[in-house]
Parts: sequence; structure tokens; C-alpha cells
Amino acid sequence: MTPEELSTAIRTALADAVAAGELRVDVPEQVRVERPRNRDHGDWSTNVAMQLAKGAGVPPRELATQLAARLGAVDGVKAVDVAGPGFLNITLDAASAGELARSIVEAGVAYGRNESEVGHVINLEYISANPTGPLHLGHTRWAALGDAMARLLKTSGATLTTEYYLNDAGAQMDKFARSVVARAKGEPTPEGGYPGEYIDTLAAAVLEQRPDLPELPEDEAMAVARELAYPLQLADIRETLEAFGVHFDVWFSEKTLHDEGAVEQAVARLREQGHVFDQDDAIWLRTTDFGDDKDRVLIRANGEPTYFAADAAYYLSKKDRGFDEKIYLLGADHHGYINRLKAIAACAGDDPEHNIEVKIGQLVNLGGARLSKRAGNIIELRDLIDWIGTDAIRYSLARYPSDSPLSLDGEELRKQTNDNPVFYVQYAHARTSNVARLANEDGVRREDGFDPSLLSDPTEAALLAILGDFPRVVAQAAHLREPHRVARYLEDLAGRFHKWYDTCRVRPMNADEEITDVHRTRLWLNDATRQVLANGLDLLGVSAPDRM
Repeated sequence: MTPEELSTAIRTALADAVAAGELRVDVPEQVRVERPRNRDHGDWSTNVAMQLAKGAGVPPRELATQLAARLGAVDGVKAVDVAGPGFLNITLDAASAGELARSIVEAGVAYGRNESEVGHVINLEYISANPTGPLHLGHTRWAALGDAMARLLKTSGATLTTEYYLNDAGAQMDKFARSVVARAKGEPTPEGGYPGEYIDTLAAAVLEQRPDLPELPEDEAMAVARELAYPLQLADIRETLEAFGVHFDVWFSEKTLHDEGAVEQAVARLREQGHVFDQDDAIWLRTTDFGDDKDRVLIRANGEPTYFAADAAYYLSKKDRGFDEKIYLLGADHHGYINRLKAIAACAGDDPEHNIEVKIGQLVNLGGARLSKRAGNIIELRDLIDWIGTDAIRYSLARYPSDSPLSLDGEELRKQTNDNPVFYVQYAHARTSNVARLANEDGVRREDGFDPSLLSDPTEAALLAILGDFPRVVAQAAHLREPHRVARYLEDLAGRFHKWYDTCRVRPMNADEEITDVHRTRLWLNDATRQVLANGLDLLGVSAPDRM
């Protein structure tokens, strides 16, 4: 019996009690069941009696007792106990619990998918690093977490678009162009410019197309450098992210907001909402009305728009494109943006508590990493991939909450030992694959038999229990935007699998031992575990190797 089937059985018991006149209550569309923290309390637990008691006009324990009597008669339910103020603790019989193994194998990659986020139309923006240099360690955390978050939301039914905001307008682009021109002329990096060998490479590529660049007037030279070098640098960012397994649906250019008049239109729309005012020859947005520490300038006295004006135009662009919910994943130095962005949402007539969510990723320190030879002053993502590997980086960054500072040891992440969490989980998957290969060589085949009542060992009960919890973990991780819940779940699952592997044999002990349904049914459980490990690792963007 799957958690979904048990939830349906509880709803049916409620509906039957109402039809029999025993209860007067609205039957909920869904009943939530959870794994008790203490396995002695049964396989599943629900607090539905406590939730409905007030509407039913009866004490929670009395309602729970009525439900327990009906649930106890359901096929596959071994026992139902009423605990505390009205919890129902439900124990399944071995056959019903073991049936989950076949359900998981038959569901395959779909196991864990759920509809908890159906109806949510979300724009998820993350990384959005200035396109003026290589991606570095500071961007890597959101690359891993943002992509894992996107996978979780899609798996949970959300209509999701991932977006990278290109800050390709403003002062940083001028510094970028000036740096390229300087290197093309053989001059040192200008003050405040971008150093690193990558600028030399870009300058050389620009000179191949425009050997006359050093002779051009400064403004024209900068325009040429920007036009030719920027696409090359952007391509480098895209290629690096592809190598890291991160894909974006939309690459949105800030420059288009300015070129297409979206910034001016945004100011006009916000003025219509009544939150724009003029002062000191500048145009302001009254964000203090919505919790910001000070009002913000949209258009300077010289007529130039601020970055904040572009932020407002960008928010309205997302709103106009139909995204009811907008999630921003920002770096550790962007705490001040939270109230500003929420104020923009409020000034635009949206609900800051619903229509916008801003999450801040804290800093990452990686011991043993070297500064990039190519970029000169950063730890570049490309070098991290070559040194540690995509899987180890992504998993290690995904297994911690984003709001906690993180210190990792690069050499530890490279080790193939059980102390390395990513190796521990991947090894569990490789072991399930090896079990299946060797079982096939011995003639143990799933299709020849399945008797879930034979999965009666305590290690099998523990393994089945956590396998059944996977959809709930996925839904919760998606709702809370916390991929680390999946990583910690996988580590727990790997641990329970290894204990089961040490206790229960899938293959015959020797050539003379007869192959029975015990072996075949355990192969179903082994393969169910393999499927859940693979599905969970995929949610984190980490591979599930068959051999290690």
C-alpha cells in the first residue's frame, strides 16, 4: 500500500462514517499521512482527526477512535492505534507494506513526482552574474541550488521558467570594454578594470576581426570591443554552465529594457499607481510605504535611469509575461535588495508575501582551491569542475541550507570513501546495480515471482518505510525551496540499504541453493531502492553511476 492509497483509504473511511450518520463533517480533498519519527509507533501517522474535530463537534480522540475502527477493517492494515490528543498510528501488514517495492519499480522515473505545486506559475531567476568575466565559486552555490530547486518545482507540478538576467548595460560594461581595448593596445589594465588572462584572450579575438581597433577613437574602439568581446564572454558563461549541468529557459538582457523603452514605461506605470514623486529634479519611488529603509531614485537629476529603475522594469516584465510568482536567488552581498524588490512588487499592485520571494545564498569557502590562472583573482567554476568534478560540487553545495555559511574541503570532496556523502550515496546506487547484475547471472528474475509478505525482516521494513516517504520529501523540499532535504534523505536511504544488504541475500548463497520467491521479491526491493536513489540524485543534478 502506497502513502497515496492509504490517504485515499482514510478519506473513504471518513466518507463512509458521514454517510452512515456517525459524523457530520466536510471530508477533505486530501488527507496527509507521514512517517512517525519513532518506528514503534507504526508505519504511518495522520492528525486528520485533530484537524476535523472542531468542525465535527466531537473531541479529537473520539473522532480518531471512530476512524480507527473503520480503518482496522481495510485490507492491508494490520493495526490502528489512537495516540496522544488524537493521532492515528497505522501499521500495515507485511504484504501490504512490501507491495510498495513493485509500485516503485513500475512507476520508474515517475516515482516521487507529485502535484503539490500544480497551479503555481513561477519565474525562477538565479546566478545572473555580470557577463564581464568567468563564473566563479561565489556563483557556483546558486548554480547548484537554483537548478536543483527548479527540478524539484517541476517534479512537483509547477509551471516553471528559469531565467538568467544579463546585466549587459551600465558602468560594468564600459569597464569591460575599456579593459579589452587596453589589452588590445598592449596597455596595462585600467584602474577599476578587469584583470586576468581571459581579457587578453578576448582582446586577441577582437583584434583578429578588427586589427584597426588600436587606431580607432576611444568611444568607437570601446563600442567595437563591447560588440565583439561580449558575445564571446557570454558564450564562455553558457558553456561553463552546460558543463555544470545547468540550463536556462530564458537569457534576459537588461539592455533590451533600455533600448525598448521599458524603463520609461515602468516609471509611468508606477506613477499611475500613485507611488512615484518628483524631488530635487529627480524621480523617486516611495518604497518606504512598504518597508524599505529609504525611498529610491528611479531617474537621476541628469535624466539617467538608476539600476533600481531597471530592476523595477524587469519586475514588471516578469509580471507582464504572466508569472504570478517570482523567485529571486541572490548572493550574500544582496541583503539590502530584499526590501527594495518587495517594495517594487507592492508599488506595482502585487502582494509582496505572495508574488515575490527573495532568497539569499551565503558565502562558500573551499579549502585547497587555487585562484584561476585564466581569471587571475578568482576561483573559477571551470577549474572546480576539472579539480573536483561536477557531481561532488553539486551534491556538496545542495546538501546544506542556502542561508548558512559553508566551508568545504576540496580534497575531501575528491575522496572515494564513505565519509564523503556524495560517494556514499552514489556507491549505494552502484551497489544496487551490481546486485541486479549478479542476480541476473544467477537466474534470479523479478518476472518469475513476487510475494511481498516475504519482506518481513526488520531491515526490510525500515527500507520500505523510507522508500515510501520519498514523494513527501520531494513535495516538502519543493514547497520550502530546500534541496538539502533531498540530499539528507538520500544519505539516510543509502544507510538503510547498506544495512539491508548486509543482512538479506538477493542471490543464492551457493550454486546448490534453490532460487525462491524470497530471492525474487528481494530483487524487487533492491531495484526499487535503485530507482529512488537515481530519482533523488537526478533532482540534485547528480549522476547515478552503475559501477564505481
